[in-house]
Amino acid sequence: MKEKLSQFHTAILIYMIQTGVYVFSIAQIEAQYFGTNGWLIVIPISILICLNIYLMSWVYRLGKGQSIFEILEKSIPKFILVPFYLAFSMVWALIGCLVAKEYVLIFQMFAFPTTDPMVFKIAIDVLAFMLLTKGLYNISKASTVFFWCTIWLSLLLIYYTGEFRFERLTPYIFQDNSNMTEGFFHIYLAYMGYELCLLFFPYTDKKTKLFRAVIYGHLIRTVSYVLLGFVSFGVIGSDMLKVMLFPLLDLLAYIKLPFMERIENLFYGFFLFTTIITLVLYFWAAGESTQRVFPKIKINVHYFFIILFALLISYIPTVLNTIREWILYLGYIQIGFAYIVPVLLIILLLWQRRKKGSVM
Repeated sequence: MKEKLSQFHTAILIYMIQTGVYVFSIAQIEAQYFGTNGWLIVIPISILICLNIYLMSWVYRLGKGQSIFEILEKSIPKFILVPFYLAFSMVWALIGCLVAKEYVLIFQMFAFPTTDPMVFKIAIDVLAFMLLTKGLYNISKASTVFFWCTIWLSLLLIYYTGEFRFERLTPYIFQDNSNMTEGFFHIYLAYMGYELCLLFFPYTDKKTKLFRAVIYGHLIRTVSYVLLGFVSFGVIGSDMLKVMLFPLLDLLAYIKLPFMERIENLFYGFFLFTTIITLVLYFWAAGESTQRVFPKIKINVHYFFIILFALLISYIPTVLNTIREWILYLGYIQIGFAYIVPVLLIILLLWQRRKKGSVM
């Protein structure tokens, strides 16, 4: 029997998936699209995501822990589902690939400007493959280790207490905003990753309390975003945040130690742990999907070709703006997945229950 995910490991896993490269620029996005006190927007978006998670929990209850693939295949012919499985796999592989490529480009920009970024990208993909081969249970344990390696960075916010000014927050909410609808989707994408819990069903049991764990992990991420935004707006101000590319890195650069220069490069390196978990979970999800199409092929072979495909695609976008545009478009698809698929699954489960009842 395979080991099941624990509640604690699942909560940490959700938190780590949601901690992507958006954390570097989320304060700038809040200021650009929502203006003064834009950091408050993460709260209503977080509530909306909690409602989405609650919708997903109904799938788990009605299906009694069945895999979403099993639910779909009980009502829809396999030949119809195959193109959707491959499409899901491609989207997930590309999201993981682009998140890692964006991290690599930022890292190369600040630390190794003369080094080919694809060298770092290949190294990260090798690490991702090694972790993927260990299975989801061991990935969750690794994410917990990485969590303790990075969560202490939140304590650095205390360093800015002396620079914080409430007058920089202003008493106004969402003034000087621009295109709040687009900004809403950008902030929403900073939370994406929680929707992969739909694929966790076969790896959990009643002790896991899956959706309670998902909510806990999501709320930890929300608190982190709120604190980061609050400090960023209070230390830098909304006007300055609008012209900054990566406010978090600028905040880290403000920290000075007598025995080390450019300490932000050291801090930035710790975010590699969160990037790897995000990358690995999206590749894992892609493998879960392709395995339904090619069940006789070993799972590690699936992972190898998924990573190879993503690596080749990652050579195409070479600048950050292009990568961000790709992630935005793929994010729209993923948001649709997060809402449409649970509704479809609930409808299928109710129909299957009704059909079973009529037969009996």
